[in-house]
Amino acid sequence: MKFRVTSMMTEDIDEVHKLEKMCFPIPWSREALRMEVEQNQCARYFSVRADKQLIGYGGMWMILDEAHITNIAVHPDYRRQGVGRLIMETLMKEAVRMGMERMTLEVRVSNKAAVSLYKSLGFEEGGIRKEYYANNREDALIMWNFHIRGWVDEHKKHD
Repeated sequence: MKFRVTSMMTEDIDEVHKLEKMCFPIPWSREALRMEVEQNQCARYFSVRADKQLIGYGGMWMILDEAHITNIAVHPDYRRQGVGRLIMETLMKEAVRMGMERMTLEVRVSNKAAVSLYKSLGFEEGGIRKEYYANNREDALIMWNFHIRGWVDEHKKHD
């Protein structure tokens, strides 16, 4: 199946919000998503579609030379098909294009599939945020890629 990645637009927000509610126990509000897309100059968000259906999205904030992943969501029916990797690679390439040197994110310690994906993309474990997730007080694993430019350059050969 062919997936199409585009910059997230205001028109995507209702679908993104539905995906948020499907994927996260405490989803971002429509208003928060709208503010990120329309007003946050430090943010970049991308949507992924299969045909016309929104099946994933991801976003990041860029501060100084650091990109911070805010959210990655993949529709449950499309997991383990490379959508999460596609989103992450898109964010990493955009971060490099925007001059970022490193990238960070938080992930639930129980989310082994995501941790494995991030490690395969050059991320390393950097610490724990205790009781980070409000719904169940689960810890977050902080992960870093201190060499995103090198990782992106190395993997351009495979595009």
